[in-house]
Amino acid sequence: MDGPRAGLARAVARLAEALDNLRELSQGLHPAALSRGGLEPALRTLARRLVVPVALHPDVGGRLAEEIEVAAYFVVSEALANAANHAHASLIDVRATARADARELTLRDDGTGGADPARGSGLFGLIDRVDALGGRIGIASPPGEGTALHVRLPLAAF
Repeated sequence: MDGPRAGLARAVARLAEALDNLRELSQGLHPAALSRGGLEPALRTLARRLVVPVALHPDVGGRLAEEIEVAAYFVVSEALANAANHAHASLIDVRATARADARELTLRDDGTGGADPARGSGLFGLIDRVDALGGRIGIASPPGEGTALHVRLPLAAF
């Protein structure tokens, strides 16, 4: 069982994450780390903010169209928050892969699973964001086995 220090550390980390999110919202919904350096450093910033360990493998292939970078960033951000706050994951693996015609994101956690977009979760928003760019998202989340997301964002329209 977690002691008071562990609970306090989680609370402080969540408050810091909330403050960072508010800063990003106040800057016009465009994360500063993304503006400065692109998707790869922005993903590193997201991973560092999380209390849960994140194994990050970013191969984004350089700067992308703003729409793709922003969508990828927010997909990873929401998935990390879901894994940490709702699935109680102890490890999250994030992979970004550059393809000639797309960028792919694969996120896996070892949490409780059972995520279902039909129940009004944040996953529904991710699906909408990816669909709006002509992308695809696959979600596998069997109860008790963690959650896996695979996202493909096409570059052709940009």
